Amino acid sequence: MSHTEEPKHATSKGTVTEYSLIRVNGTWSRQAGPCTHGHGQGQPSDAKIYESFNGHGVTWTVVSPIIFTYRVVECEKLLDANNDTLLFGHIADPEEVQTQRNNSKPLRRLVVIDETVNDLYGGQVVAYFKSWKVVYKLLPLPTTEENKSMDLVTRILEEVHRFGIDRRSEPIIAIGGGVCLDIVGLAASLYRRRTPYIRVPTTLLSYIDASVGAKTGVNFFSCKNKLGSYTPPVAAFLDRSFMKTVPRRHISNGMAEMLKMALMKHKGLFELLEKEGRRLLDSAFQSSDVINGRGCTDAASLATRVAIVTMLEELAPNLWEDDLDRLVDFGHLISPELEMTVLPELLHGEAVNIDMAFMVFVSRERGFLTEDEVQRIISCMKRLELPVWHQQCSEELVQNSLSARLKHSGGLLRMPLPTGLGRAEIFNDTENTTLSQAFRKWCAELGSGR
Repeated sequence: MSHTEEPKHATSKGTVTEYSLIRVNGTWSRQAGPCTHGHGQGQPSDAKIYESFNGHGVTWTVVSPIIFTYRVVECEKLLDANNDTLLFGHIADPEEVQTQRNNSKPLRRLVVIDETVNDLYGGQVVAYFKSWKVVYKLLPLPTTEENKSMDLVTRILEEVHRFGIDRRSEPIIAIGGGVCLDIVGLAASLYRRRTPYIRVPTTLLSYIDASVGAKTGVNFFSCKNKLGSYTPPVAAFLDRSFMKTVPRRHISNGMAEMLKMALMKHKGLFELLEKEGRRLLDSAFQSSDVINGRGCTDAASLATRVAIVTMLEELAPNLWEDDLDRLVDFGHLISPELEMTVLPELLHGEAVNIDMAFMVFVSRERGFLTEDEVQRIISCMKRLELPVWHQQCSEELVQNSLSARLKHSGGLLRMPLPTGLGRAEIFNDTENTTLSQAFRKWCAELGSGR
């Protein structure tokens, strides 16, 4: 086919012409069919333009793939002056790293840090940047669920604007729990339409959940994460030593998300939590107990890595949630409304675990789980010091939550349910009578602290 021929194909809406795009000497031009300019000269694009005509005029349909590349990096001693990960770990190209190292212009970083984390580690962050002669701005904020709003996002944006950053080479750094990471991510997605940012999680929950995905968000009109975007960080740096200072309840809170991935995808992780979960909780995931007999993997490393890998398996192919059938939504059907209803009584992972406990009973009611499997799951939850029932989680709240979910899920109530230990499927045919029966049994067996 010559360059001037236009590949046309008929559709029910008329004739459609497909155009590729190629850039030569700084100018993009469309070309009918595949890019064939100059035997490989020029820069082709993955984008396409489709042109069609009908009796009312012309329509152009643009298909433009968007590709995000981001890194999740496990490391130790992130704030050690000899460790350059915090400054250069987001850059994959060694030559670019060397270029930045040799640049006479000083590095500049704006850091948003949770107030509590700042009390514990702010001095180390300052010392780290001073050792590298970085021009920095440290912004401590009260990043709690109650404060997770556009007000904090605006405050961050004002500081970013005053500090003045190069949005290509000076990523904003967020250091804190999931709320901090979510808020900074949203601010970064808004500033000049997308500014790179880095996540440094300091809690177990954010370590295995908020830090590895693309979602950002704030609460709005008493609805959890109602406003947000899908903008992944350029990198997430995971240093488990931050968990040394995390309160026991917050370690337990993070283990709920870990248990979620175990129940959905990985029986081995569930069995590990059954066996080692209490010791991991006691040690705040600083444990070095060898569990494979060869001294190469400790329980804390194995549990966190499996949780992260299984999470990434589910997130990477569906980063923008184009597909609403998501196993990672297990525990997130009724928990958002429960969490916001009793705020600040329940932490996020605690609300998720209550949701999961109820869904385990739904799964048993449908014949997917045996009685022994249910008891093992509930016993594991209790050993991890997670709540398995809450008096405010009424049947009315359950129905309202599921109705709201149905409204925003394309008319199907997509319900991830375990079909065994480490196995799950998504169902859209759970009847109200099944839910009611499961709810009554859940309350009878686990209610009021049983």
